[in-house]
Amino acid sequence: MLLRVVHETAYDYVPMVRTAHHMAHLKPADNGRQRLLAHRLAIEPQPARRSETVDVFGNTRSFFSLPYAHDGLRVVADSLVSTAPAEEPETSAPWQEVAERMRYHRGASYDAAAEFAFASPYVPRDSAFTGYAQASFATGRPLLEAARDLMARIHADFEYAPAATDVNTPALEALALRRGVCQDLAHVMLGCLRSLGLPARYVSGYLMTQPPPGQPRLVGSDASHAWISVYVPGAEGAGCWVDMDPTNDRAPGEDYVTLAIGRDYSDVSPVRGVIHGGSHHTLRVAVTVAPADTDVPEEAASP
Repeated sequence: MLLRVVHETAYDYVPMVRTAHHMAHLKPADNGRQRLLAHRLAIEPQPARRSETVDVFGNTRSFFSLPYAHDGLRVVADSLVSTAPAEEPETSAPWQEVAERMRYHRGASYDAAAEFAFASPYVPRDSAFTGYAQASFATGRPLLEAARDLMARIHADFEYAPAATDVNTPALEALALRRGVCQDLAHVMLGCLRSLGLPARYVSGYLMTQPPPGQPRLVGSDASHAWISVYVPGAEGAGCWVDMDPTNDRAPGEDYVTLAIGRDYSDVSPVRGVIHGGSHHTLRVAVTVAPADTDVPEEAASP
C-alpha cells in the first residue's frame, strides 16, 4: 500500500518565545515492512540551525533552533511510504522459556532485545502489572498466544477516553483507571510484558485515516498512534519483533505506518523542546494518512 502521511504541529505563544531548541521524531522508519520513498520537513519560522541524526534505537530525529523572538511555530512533516503486510512466526516457545532466556546467564550469548525487558521512565516493572497479566500467561502457554490474549483483554477492559489522561500519565495510573488513549494502553501492555521478564518495545506511528470500504474506522486514525512489539526469539540466532495494537485489538497491517521505536513515549515523542518565554501556549495537531492517489487537505499539505 502506498500511503501519504501529513503531520502538522502548530504552537501559538503568549507572550512571544525569545529562543527555542526543538527535537522531532517525524521521519517514518525505512525497514523491511515499509519503505520511505519521500520525506519533507517544513518549519516556520525558518530555523537558524537544523540537523538530522540517528538515535540509539535507529530512529531518525531532527534538531532545530530558533534563537530569536517568535509568537508561533509550525512544523509539517510530509512523507510518502510504501507498506506491506507484516510477516509473523507461526509458533513461539512457552513464555517462561523466553523470559528465562532473556535473563543473564554466565557464558550465554547476548541478545540485544533483552534491554527492552527492563523498566523505562514511563513504564516500571511492578507486581500490579504481573497480577493483571497472569490471567493470560498460564504456565506453558506459547508467548504469542498469551500476548494476543493480553492484548484482547486490555482492549475489552479499558475505555478509550482522551480526557482521562495526558502525555505524562504513569502507566500504573492508567492501569488503575482502566481508561486512557493509545499511549496509555501501549504502556500498560508494556508494563505487563516486562514485569514478566519479556522484552517489549513502544512503537509510534499512524493509521490510515479512512478505512477501505466495508471496514470499520479504527481508533486513533486522526492523530499519531501507538502500539507495542513483543520479541520472539529464534530457535537459533536473532529472533523477530511482532507488533500488537491493544487499542484496536489487532495486528498492525499495511494500513499502519511506523514512525519510531523506543522504550516508551519519552523516547519518541513527535516534537519536544526547550523554550525561553511563551508562558502560555495553545497546541494544534492534525494528521492525515491516505492512499497516495487521494488528495490531502490543502491546509495540511502546504507548510
